[in-house]
Amino acid sequence: MPQLTLHQGTVHYRDTGEGEPVLLLHGYLMDSRLWEPVVARLAPDFRCITPDLPLGAHRTPMNPGTDLSLPGIARLVADLIVALDLPRVTLVGNDLGTAVAQLVAARHPERIGRLVLTNGECFDNCPSPWFRSLVPASRVPGLLTLVFQALRLRAVRRMPFGFGLLTRGALPHDLIDDWLGAFFADPGVRRDCVKVTRGIVPTALLEPARRLASFDRPTLLAFAREDRLFPYAHGERLAAIVPGAQLETIPDSRTWVMRDQPDLTALLISEFIRNTPTGATPADATPA
Repeated sequence: MPQLTLHQGTVHYRDTGEGEPVLLLHGYLMDSRLWEPVVARLAPDFRCITPDLPLGAHRTPMNPGTDLSLPGIARLVADLIVALDLPRVTLVGNDLGTAVAQLVAARHPERIGRLVLTNGECFDNCPSPWFRSLVPASRVPGLLTLVFQALRLRAVRRMPFGFGLLTRGALPHDLIDDWLGAFFADPGVRRDCVKVTRGIVPTALLEPARRLASFDRPTLLAFAREDRLFPYAHGERLAAIVPGAQLETIPDSRTWVMRDQPDLTALLISEFIRNTPTGATPADATPA
């Protein structure tokens, strides 16, 4: 698995396919394999880069002192884009990766050619109420580790405060076992996760949302209506803010649109890329 050494630390990533680059960001306590069903469908036509972000299931701890607030992770993604020499990347976010993608677009837009946001943290829904207790838990030494111990039980991870509300389908237990294994394998990874969790606060995305009102790159909002964590209404609010944003509805899906509806998710992304040439402004976009 390739890796890059940034000033923040070592980032592992997967690099599949050839063509225009698409960078896909995953969520909290997950890794890049979450996107595999969509990558498999995009890779014949596009280069798909899926980094393992330092969100609790990464394999190598970041350097001590690294800023792992949401703006800090956005800076890491921007630095990763530069290190990979990716011109005008299509940036795709889901779950907490949607929050990071908004911050990259708002604060580091220079290498963003297109933006794709799916269900995830938006506005003051950061984190979702179901997970809000994790933030105070992260301030008590050892408590977050104790909470995640319970997720080793499959019955617990199916609950709403686990992974249960993220998908309409069966949970990918093998993946979740690996994610938890990464968290428990290294005290540095647990330290990173605590730092990330402390920085997920309701105010983190309010200023970026205001900045997106002047974001001038083509934007696709592909939101599932049935998501109980990250409501479809937030996609509608973003569509009213981002100039020329295209809002598409993903049916029969919750947060993990790449798992519940991989064919449609990949189709929406690929058609969006083909209809918006690199460097196009929203007004130049051809309707799908």
